[in-house]
Amino acid sequence: MKLLTVILFFYIGMSHFGYSQTFELKGEVKDQYQEPIAFASVFLLTVTDSTLVKGTSADENGTFLFSEVDEGLYFLKASYVSQVSNNLPLEILKDTKIGALIIEQEAEQLNEVTVTSNKPVVKREVDRIVFNVENTVISQNSSWDILRQTPGVIMMNDELKVRNQATTVYINNRKVQLSAEEVRSLLENYQGENIKSVEVIHNPPASYDAEGGSILNIVTSKNVSVGYKGNVSAGYTQGVFPKYNFGTSHFYKTKKLNVNASYNYTPKKEFKNTLSNTNFMDNTGITSVWDTDFDQIIRTNTHSAGVSVDYEFNDKNTLSLTSNAQYQPKKDADFFQETTIKNNVGVLDSIFTSNSFLSEQKHNVSGDLTFKHQFKDQGNLTVNAHYTNFDLDRNQDVNSDYFQPSGSFLRDFNFSTIADQQIEIKTAQIDYTDYLGSVFFETGVKGSFIDSESRLDYFLQNNGTQFVPNLSDDYTYDESVYAGYFSLSKDWDKWSIKTGLRAEQTESTGVSVNVSSINDLSYFELFPSLYILHNINENHSLSFDYARKVQRPRYEDLNPFRTYINERNFEEGNPNLKPGFSNKFNLNYTLNQEFFFDFYYRDNGNYISTLTFQDNDNLVMRDNTQNVLESTSFGLDFTYGKSITNNWYLYSYISIFHEDETFLALESNEFSSKNEYNGAYVDLTNYITLSKDGTFKGELGLVYMSGYLEGSYLQEDFTNLTVGLRKSFLDNRAVLSISANDILGQYNSYFSSNYLNQNNGFIIKPETQYVKFGFTYNFGNFRLEDNQRDIDKIERERLE
Repeated sequence: MKLLTVILFFYIGMSHFGYSQTFELKGEVKDQYQEPIAFASVFLLTVTDSTLVKGTSADENGTFLFSEVDEGLYFLKASYVSQVSNNLPLEILKDTKIGALIIEQEAEQLNEVTVTSNKPVVKREVDRIVFNVENTVISQNSSWDILRQTPGVIMMNDELKVRNQATTVYINNRKVQLSAEEVRSLLENYQGENIKSVEVIHNPPASYDAEGGSILNIVTSKNVSVGYKGNVSAGYTQGVFPKYNFGTSHFYKTKKLNVNASYNYTPKKEFKNTLSNTNFMDNTGITSVWDTDFDQIIRTNTHSAGVSVDYEFNDKNTLSLTSNAQYQPKKDADFFQETTIKNNVGVLDSIFTSNSFLSEQKHNVSGDLTFKHQFKDQGNLTVNAHYTNFDLDRNQDVNSDYFQPSGSFLRDFNFSTIADQQIEIKTAQIDYTDYLGSVFFETGVKGSFIDSESRLDYFLQNNGTQFVPNLSDDYTYDESVYAGYFSLSKDWDKWSIKTGLRAEQTESTGVSVNVSSINDLSYFELFPSLYILHNINENHSLSFDYARKVQRPRYEDLNPFRTYINERNFEEGNPNLKPGFSNKFNLNYTLNQEFFFDFYYRDNGNYISTLTFQDNDNLVMRDNTQNVLESTSFGLDFTYGKSITNNWYLYSYISIFHEDETFLALESNEFSSKNEYNGAYVDLTNYITLSKDGTFKGELGLVYMSGYLEGSYLQEDFTNLTVGLRKSFLDNRAVLSISANDILGQYNSYFSSNYLNQNNGFIIKPETQYVKFGFTYNFGNFRLEDNQRDIDKIERERLE
């Protein structure tokens, strides 16, 4: 790695030496009244035939910049909303700054003025889809709602997915390092009017870690004004139990210093009911039928805080510090389960009940330090260091009682577990970007180092406390990943191409004390990527992309010990998990920048899946994480958004898909079994402006899923009907909202697994039917955009 770093810096130096005879061109775009025109398009053209040489967009202040301009004669032109400036002739012999390009804005005398929002605009770039929502009909919704309506995004079980796989949320290219539930809570309280666009990256390029699937990157609006802003927010949700959330954030900006601080407190009490059925079998058929009613009441108190500090030494050097902390001092769960056991002809054999109490504490603290240097010719060098400390303590007591059909007591079985886990993550990374002539070049190196230690002690409590060594364990896991990458991209008039290659060397060791095993892995892998976009004409475009990715096991999945509901129902880790490698292909067609057709194919390889098996001999159900034997996915997605009237915008997304996986049936003589499903997903959401000034808005949404594949289970169809209202007042400083979810009560559906000697199913009923109230008040210069961000570390994603 030292040699690779030396080569990298040598190459950086040589690239600057070899391409020093280019210049910068700066200027502004204004109207006839000398007012800046934000986000105008600016073009640099040849004098001979007005062929496009370079293009860019002005910022929110009308300022634009061209870098890497070769010496010569040019025309400069700007346009905005069908209005254009006159051609300005220029001779570039040195760094040049012009006064202003003038675009004369036409004015019309109107009898009546109606203020309406534009429709969202979807734009396909070479390696991503950009969903522009700024100042559109959906910009007044929460960030969570905007993500739900982003093309290609679906929501299943309160988790955002792209093409039936979990996706990762970023804000301004900084990963949101939270669980799926916490991500939703964060984004529901993050104002949508701050969002400029959402980028959907199906196949992240080589500059991103090889591990991970698709990415949803929220790009916020920018503002260079100085000042202070802040807000306070509160929410109330009524489901089975009431729930609350409180938060505040503050932002202060000077010419050199940006400071953002936030705090959120979420006390929560939740209820979940699961009904399950298991038909235990032998060679003759069903021998015993178990029907279970399982209630969970979970109470949590969660504190989360974050601070981001940016300091600009000058216009070339910036130092940034980001720190996030999550502290959950309390998570208590009461579990009660009642199971009736019948024989194969339906006669009651026995009943048993389980009472379980779980207590958990955890904290997650991380820090990120980044230094960025911008070279004169627009090359950028970024150096980053990161540290995470994660600690989890969990205690559980389980008491089971068995009864005869008459209700008389038979016996009991009692045990307890004590578990803890500590994880440290350290990373260091250097990235460099520049232009090699007209080709954009990215390269970088990274090292990540992970240390994890887990312990579980199991105690029988039937006749006093008895430690059970064979059900206890200490497990340590160390992982080091060394990576280097490069990426090249170039744009022509009708073509855009981007390609890259990432190389990663992984070294890992897992040691289990109980089973006296050491699992060492060492592998070097290459991860190529390719993106091609062809704009046939202004109405038609085609694109293709490919990338190879890796899925590494989560740290908790590697722990070989068990987490129990009771002695007959538990989940266990697998220290023998291997990384899974996938190849992803996408072919896309766009019509009029309104109709989007996407065909995708994924070879998921031996990806890691959690499978459920029934042990017919011992009458036990267990969840086991393992590498499947093979898996593929493919489908066709269609996206279209339409403004029906000035006040009514309809968003539609339809997906037709196929999923299959072949896995080793551990409880069926280790035969292989294939699970597959052909399904469809439909999302129709209506956004309606209910007031002339646009401060009162409504939403009506309908989602239907015909079913999908979930490990060894098939989920049946479900429907979710939602409605929401949002009112802004006090000059948009205050926002009051109300929404209702799962109005029809059809959001929860049945899961079934029926193959070989496996025959079981269940339905989970969390609090999907609820009414939610929210209130936010902004103070200070609340139109400022902040430097809020989350820490971008793929290694943290495997934390629970």
